[in-house]
Amino acid sequence: MAWAPLFARLVPFSHRLTRTSLCFFSIFFTYVCYCVLFPAESLMQKSVEPTTGCAHHHNHHHRQTKAPRIAETHTVRNHTPSPPLSSMKFGNKKLPKAIIVGVKKGGTRAVLEFIRIHPDVRAAGTETHFFDRNYDRGLEWYRGLMPRTLDSQITMEKTPSYFVTKETPQRISAMSRDTRLIVVVRDPVTRAISDYTQTLTKTPDLPSFQELAFRNQTLGIVDTSWNAIRIGLYALHLDNWLRFFPLAQIHFVSGERLITDPAGELARVQDFLGLKRIVTDKHFYFNRTKGFPCLKKPESSGSPRCLGKSKGRTHVQIDRDAIEQLRDFYRPYNIRFYEMVGHDFKWD
Repeated sequence: MAWAPLFARLVPFSHRLTRTSLCFFSIFFTYVCYCVLFPAESLMQKSVEPTTGCAHHHNHHHRQTKAPRIAETHTVRNHTPSPPLSSMKFGNKKLPKAIIVGVKKGGTRAVLEFIRIHPDVRAAGTETHFFDRNYDRGLEWYRGLMPRTLDSQITMEKTPSYFVTKETPQRISAMSRDTRLIVVVRDPVTRAISDYTQTLTKTPDLPSFQELAFRNQTLGIVDTSWNAIRIGLYALHLDNWLRFFPLAQIHFVSGERLITDPAGELARVQDFLGLKRIVTDKHFYFNRTKGFPCLKKPESSGSPRCLGKSKGRTHVQIDRDAIEQLRDFYRPYNIRFYEMVGHDFKWD
């Protein structure tokens, strides 16, 4: 009868499907579900070209969904991570932007101690001697000696022997041609006597000042090989520095005015470093016992802060004739130095 086949189709599947048919349909539906739920996983083998319509459809779907994933990965890789909280709070160790390069017994320690009051200045605690004695250790070793600074702060260090070391200007320039240099200068005769006085405290059996300063005092022949004399030839040393740095990047502090007007000298240093004038005369008082300015006590401290015992130390008495001979010797060098820097320090 014509309706018999239709009736047969309406009979429930469980009564008509054989065991083999059930297995076939189970596998088929499992495959379809797998393709729908895991399209990317079903096409891992790219070398096998899809041959069925179903496979081609899912391959097309895979290419469409893959692009957003690549874009997402690209975004993550190019995202700049935020700096660590410790860096934001305590800063990083950086190479110095400014260096006090000289001169020995000119007042370098005073300048460093006075300028580091400024909240935007951080300085290495000791002389690093990197550019004259430790250069072979490398810049990363040098950086490790520096204090941590914030982006708004300037890192500084002080090593007075740099000014008279021939290789130092080129080495600092190789680190950064933008480095700002500070030179504290002082009457070269007074400076030499101060230098000798300091050495004498460490070496009591040292020959007399005159014996070291002159090859022949009768003829007035000065021994420029003695370091205490050679340091005071400022014009000769400056010639070497100007081969690598413009004069505008070198600031000269008067060692004499640093004693009589510390606030004025520090104001000029702050201007040179591009800092707001925060260190002013309210930070200083003159210690009559030492004959040297000291820092007024902070509110949290019970006593004022003066520099070491060597400040204000009485100099060795030198024969007056020897002093005059040295002044005559230094005069032409001083005049040339005044012309080079555009300032008369009035040492004569």
